[in-house]
Amino acid sequence: MKVERIIEAILFAASRPLALDEIAEAMKMDRKEVKKAIEKLKKFYEDSAIEIAEVNEKYVMEVKAEYVEYAKKFAPVELKKSLIKTLSLIAYHQPIKQSDLKKMIGSNVYEYVRELKKKGFINTKKEGRTKMITTTQYFYDYFGIDKKDKEAIKKMMK
Repeated sequence: MKVERIIEAILFAASRPLALDEIAEAMKMDRKEVKKAIEKLKKFYEDSAIEIAEVNEKYVMEVKAEYVEYAKKFAPVELKKSLIKTLSLIAYHQPIKQSDLKKMIGSNVYEYVRELKKKGFINTKKEGRTKMITTTQYFYDYFGIDKKDKEAIKKMMK
């Protein structure tokens, strides 16, 4: 079996970006060999609607930006709209107090925060009678957003 095809299958099946070390370890291969295969895959997908992208030093197979608007109509939504809205507000305003978030969303905020924390998208830290909420690295990896790109977060909110 070709190394590229195994990596292609791994990236296709993964629900998140994967680090080079993670792929190499899973395949019991050298990092350099895996990196070389990933570069070949990137070239293979150059003339496709799909790409192998590098996000925060991790690799992900995704639909190219110019085709997302067509594909998203058919992609299953994994998070409820209420959770996405809450997560977007947290990402944009972070760090944000849960009490301030409650003013924006309402009393359901407690349930949403609990669920988002359970899924690994946010961290909470007790601060007085409330909690301070921030997003995790998993949030950025999951949505393929650069941590410093506030514009990407704004687009996600829309």
